[in-house]
Amino acid sequence: MNSIIRDIEAEQTKKEVPEFRVGDTVRVHALIKEGNRERIQIFEGTVLKRQGGSNRETFTVRKTSNGVGVEKTWPLHSPHVKDIEVIRYGKARRAKLYYLRDRVGKSAKVKERVR
Repeated sequence: MNSIIRDIEAEQTKKEVPEFRVGDTVRVHALIKEGNRERIQIFEGTVLKRQGGSNRETFTVRKTSNGVGVEKTWPLHSPHVKDIEVIRYGKARRAKLYYLRDRVGKSAKVKERVR
């Protein structure tokens, strides 16, 4: 890769990124702009996947809201993602947890990882 591109990407990456994996339950603090006002909205759910690398890395979080599954994908190094808190560490044996989309109730849970 070109050194100029590498330098630009290095500037855009965040220095402090929390350690989380697929299956963990996270709380994402996202910056929302409504007109001329800004506020922080919290989205809490299970990490379904992480993909990409360097400053292009993204992660997808799924939660159930009013009985409907909602998934959101964020760039990891986006300035709109203010904070990522790890609530619970999950034990996953796969890189992508797409099978959780078809499950409801207790079968949609991920076992807790002992740290």
